[in-house]
Amino acid sequence: MYINLYSTEVSRVRNIATMLHQGQTRKYTGDPYINHPVRVAEIVADYYADDAVINAALLHDVLEDTHATQHSLTGVVPDEVIRMVMALTNVPHSFGNRKERKQEDKERLARSDARIQTIKVADLIDNTDSIVMHDPKFAEVYLEEKSQLLDVLTKAPHELWLHAQEHLERNHHYLNSAERKG
Repeated sequence: MYINLYSTEVSRVRNIATMLHQGQTRKYTGDPYINHPVRVAEIVADYYADDAVINAALLHDVLEDTHATQHSLTGVVPDEVIRMVMALTNVPHSFGNRKERKQEDKERLARSDARIQTIKVADLIDNTDSIVMHDPKFAEVYLEEKSQLLDVLTKAPHELWLHAQEHLERNHHYLNSAERKG
């Protein structure tokens, strides 16, 4: 399916996401941050033509990575999109240690609907390569966490879920072979 990121509503929300992520770059690559949510939206659009789902994919990181709040998004984007973004937002660091936070995120996402799980699987796919390539030590932890998370994201389209599983396995294999060479 072709995603029209220039349809009126999707284009409007893409502009909002771009503005909110203005000046931000990806940690390992230095690319403009907005490239990541756009790629996630493109993956999601292969499974959903619904503007709300695509818009939630475009905004999936704004509550944890920008000054945006649930309140500031109210009236700017539909409530349905805000609910999806809230479901995709990680619990704050003040919640507890990393293991406790990841467990809470996993439990919340396990209860989420297929649209939210699809966005999360697309996010996992887009994030994995750069982490493995640029931070192999953290990648060990990341791959294990994402493998456990993927186990509960069973409402995502099966084809996408399998792609994510293969992606994690391929990166795990790469990491192990790089460690042996190093």
